[in-house]
Formats: sequence, structure tokens, C-alpha cells
Amino acid sequence: MTKSRLEAFSDGVLAIIITIMVLEIKVPEEGYTFKALIPMIPTFLSYLLSFIYVGIYWNNHHHMLQMVDKVNGAVLWKNLNLLFWLSLIPFTTSWMDKHYDQTAPVVTYGVVLLMAGIAYVLLQNALIKAGGPNCKLAKAVGTDAKGKASWMLYLAGIGGSFLSPPIGITVYTLVAFIWFIPDKRIEKIINGEHEI
Repeated sequence: MTKSRLEAFSDGVLAIIITIMVLEIKVPEEGYTFKALIPMIPTFLSYLLSFIYVGIYWNNHHHMLQMVDKVNGAVLWKNLNLLFWLSLIPFTTSWMDKHYDQTAPVVTYGVVLLMAGIAYVLLQNALIKAGGPNCKLAKAVGTDAKGKASWMLYLAGIGGSFLSPPIGITVYTLVAFIWFIPDKRIEKIINGEHEI
């Protein structure tokens, strides 16, 4: 499989994930005023957070694949692993928006985010292995402190959710904020500027 085909497939899956999430948002059953939208605020906020997460993964996936020339069977499987975990986001989003004050839905949301983060790093490592230790991606990623910090924050959010679900949601939002701006190291190399 070529790199462009892998990108196209991944883009299609991510587009479907976003479509499924938005289809989960139902119009208010009672009322046709703006006041009828007030009970839907948790639903909208859950959707917004998840939309941002899927967008972050799409953006970083795109940047990462721009840095590599080779894909192999291991890369394909690691990419499918990432897409699997991301495909669970619509389910966990829907469950959390209906029960944002309950431990199990917020913990489950965090576990899916953590597993997607781990899957992303596994894909990244497979791409580096396919390209060799001196490939552009390896140079751009470096020690990946941001990725490792994210795992720690996800674990803190999952643990915090057992104390109070809003703690978990706050931590997950913080991680999204950290990743909202694409990695400048990768952009510099893509644009042909000096490396790190």
C-alpha cells in the first residue's frame, strides 16, 4: 500500500467518526425556543471536546505522514490500531454527555483517549523504524516529552475521575489544549527550515 492510500483511508475513517458524533446530537424534543437548547449544553461541550480531539489526531497524523517516505505492514497495523481507538470516541462521547457527572463514563472516555495516545506513539515508532533512525520524523520527534506528558495527564484525569468526574473532564480538556497547536518542530522540517 502506498502512503497516499494510507492517508486517504485514514482521512475517510476520521471523517466518518466526526459524522457519527454529530449524528448523535438530537434536536430538543420539547420546545422550539433557545431555552430548549439549555439542557443540551453538556452534549454540545462533549461533542466540541471530542471534535477537537479528532481534529488534533487528523492534523498530527497528516503532519507525521508528510515526514516519511515508507510504509510497511507494521505501519498499516499500527495505523489500524489508532483508528480503532479513535472510532470509540463517538460512543464514549455520547455516554459521557448524558452522564458527565458519573465516574464510569468519564473514566471510559479517558481510557479511550489514553489508548489512542499510546496507539499514536506506536504508529510513530513504526514509521521511524521503517524510515530508519536518521529519518526526518525521528529528528523532529526527539524525546517526545509532550507525548509522554500527555500519558501522565490522561492517567491523572482517569484517577481524578474516581474522586470527581469534573476533574477528569478538566484534565482531558487541558491535554487537548496542549495539543491544539501542531508541533512546530515537524512544521519547521516540512517547510525546509533548520532542524530543531
